[in-house]
Amino acid sequence: MSEFTLRLRRYDPESGGAPYWEEHTIDLEPHRSVLEGILQCKARFDGSIGIRCSCRAAICGSCGVRINGDPDLACHTHLDRAKKHSKDGVIEVEPMGNMPVIKDLIVDMETVHWKKIRRVTPWLIAKQPVPEREYIVPREAMVDVTQSMACIQCGACVSDCLSMEVDPEFIGPAALAKAYRFVGDPRDDQHFERLKDLAEDTHGIYDCTHCFACIDACPKGVAPMSQIMRLRRLAGNDFKIEDRNNGERHEAAFVSLVKQYGLLNEAELLPRSYGGDSPLAKFKPSVAAEMASTLPAIARALLRRKVTPAAVLKPHKLAKEDRDQVKRIYDEVEGREQRDEFNIYITGRDEDR
Repeated sequence: MSEFTLRLRRYDPESGGAPYWEEHTIDLEPHRSVLEGILQCKARFDGSIGIRCSCRAAICGSCGVRINGDPDLACHTHLDRAKKHSKDGVIEVEPMGNMPVIKDLIVDMETVHWKKIRRVTPWLIAKQPVPEREYIVPREAMVDVTQSMACIQCGACVSDCLSMEVDPEFIGPAALAKAYRFVGDPRDDQHFERLKDLAEDTHGIYDCTHCFACIDACPKGVAPMSQIMRLRRLAGNDFKIEDRNNGERHEAAFVSLVKQYGLLNEAELLPRSYGGDSPLAKFKPSVAAEMASTLPAIARALLRRKVTPAAVLKPHKLAKEDRDQVKRIYDEVEGREQRDEFNIYITGRDEDR
């Protein structure tokens, strides 16, 4: 038995008071979980401590909390490991972010998480006619969606999503990972409609900022951001969906600029996003109208010196030998006959195929 001190974030909305921290010292074996420590605090010191839990085996996702500032499953985190990664030897436990707190460590997942899950139509829309016996699905197709199927809906990725902090209406990593589960399933009949809907939504697939926070947060290796990138590749490359948010063209501008200069040319990013790679395309009347809407963003960039007139006239680029290396990478990837998709459930080496 060892002593561990837990610092719990407490909040009771019915009291009318502000959230506060409360410490309790418990006695448990080091390999026992943080959840067991919280339940001991509840049993020995204060029965009013609010914590949601069920399976205690990292399957149901109910006990998602922030431990020492990072989202995790309380039942899946050992006390000794949590103490080792704490700042002062005290294990801090607080509710997950981006969701309203109901009480103490319990958040309201209905108003955020489950609402967004329902947004992506989380069920299979069967192709017609439905076969008399069963669908014959390639093994590779089901292996591909297995990664997104591993999600236990704990909300850890939602808790740490930076895009949701800035834009609470963003559909979010968990819901978009769930969307790929059906877009990647060959039995579904609405691939184009699903992708079109998510691409056209201002808070859809192009609202993700690639911060990787959801990948770090997920306790099951679902890698939601990877699923979002797959949705983008399918929408833009395979279904040729040019969305009204300019997301597909904006993403293509990043790719073409790095290919040309070896790095990102901020001054050229917006014009190329709206006008394409052609130097004259950006002067088309339709493009000029779209560019006019970006003037506030351009003004801010100039004021903060993120973009300078000199950079516009003479953009910085890598040395020729470095640009040649970047170009070789592009030639290698773009020269493949078929795009490869990998996930954590597909193992082995390229030469083993």
